[in-house]
Amino acid sequence: MKARSLFVLGALLAAPTIVQAQTPRLSFDQAVYMTCRDAQVMQPEERKQLAIFLADHSARYRGVSLPQDERGGQLAMLVRGGCTLAPDAYLFTVIDRAILAEKDKLPKRQ
Repeated sequence: MKARSLFVLGALLAAPTIVQAQTPRLSFDQAVYMTCRDAQVMQPEERKQLAIFLADHSARYRGVSLPQDERGGQLAMLVRGGCTLAPDAYLFTVIDRAILAEKDKLPKRQ
């Protein structure tokens, strides 16, 4: 798979980086019910994979692509804030709301 901008909980990482996206061990039906608190206790690499997996799904649904520049960091900061304010919120919901909030600034999916 191609490298994608890291879209993870900003609270869990110091800065966005480029990682190799991989499918997490969870199916989407399982991953969608993970809370921010659940993600916090995961190993860092598993957490990254989960966040990228959920972000890719949300971005496809919203018709946008995840950017590989500073906009990815801005999305991560929105996720960080959402998870800080509501640690029991579903991670997918927080990621999806961040993408929705920045949708007009993100590149359209081709």
